[in-house]
Amino acid sequence: MYDVKRIYEAYTIDEAIQLKKEHPEARYIAGGSDVLVKIREGKMAGLELISLYLIDELRGVSMEEDGTIRIGSLTSFTHITNDPIIQKYINTLGEAVDTAGGPQLRNIATIGGNICNAAPSADSCTTVMAYDAIIELKGENGYREVPVKDFYIKYATVDIRETEIVTAIKIKKESYENHYGHYFKYAMRNAMDIATSTASANVKFDENNKVEEVRISYGVAAAIPVRAFEAEKTLLGRELTDNNINVFAKKALDELSPRDSWRASKALRTQILYEITTRCLKEIRKKHEEGLNA
Repeated sequence: MYDVKRIYEAYTIDEAIQLKKEHPEARYIAGGSDVLVKIREGKMAGLELISLYLIDELRGVSMEEDGTIRIGSLTSFTHITNDPIIQKYINTLGEAVDTAGGPQLRNIATIGGNICNAAPSADSCTTVMAYDAIIELKGENGYREVPVKDFYIKYATVDIRETEIVTAIKIKKESYENHYGHYFKYAMRNAMDIATSTASANVKFDENNKVEEVRISYGVAAAIPVRAFEAEKTLLGRELTDNNINVFAKKALDELSPRDSWRASKALRTQILYEITTRCLKEIRKKHEEGLNA
């Protein structure tokens, strides 16, 4: 059923890196929810694999002394959704990954694998980008960190060097503290479906209820997950009125490049992206108002 030439199991990060040096053609595999499907379809048949699944140090969510939230790359979607740190500080990420597939997939799928897969429809990617996350990697030359906005190079290609493994996703305190977030996934079904398009936003307000900081990212709006950097500037110092939200949503479309596919036409995706942008920001406005009234 699965045409795998050979599989190696690593128990530590360093052991995995050493195996990759010894077997440079082998591919790393985490939960396997993407790789095994491709092998079964024959797209990646005959591969050698290096399994990371037994490396427990890559699992779990923790908070560092400076308030940075660290999510191990092997942490499953189910774990993320139910983790108390996620629920208290960055619940939008938990809500986003909870839209992926069904319970079986969420139990096995890992956030590191989902991000490295680099599919624009990946349910974690847009929200990780909206939180301005840092991708931590380790290879034979040690650790390095890459801002998630620079991690995606082109379709299905990310900034991972020859022996490197993504070890963690890190979200700094200043990227989530006093921020209101929302994730919106549009798909043809309410569950068990790949996104037609997605948007994830984070907004911080000043003492006058005006936008102090905003980050909004999109999935299936280009070949890779993208931020609307220029459009974000137009909201700074403004209130989240309906008019300002609509102007922003139109401006954001200038930075997006949705495509035609069997799943949806470019015209439909363009309309969806406009609509989910406005809904995200209106939901954030509502959360902020409720927070003020609490």
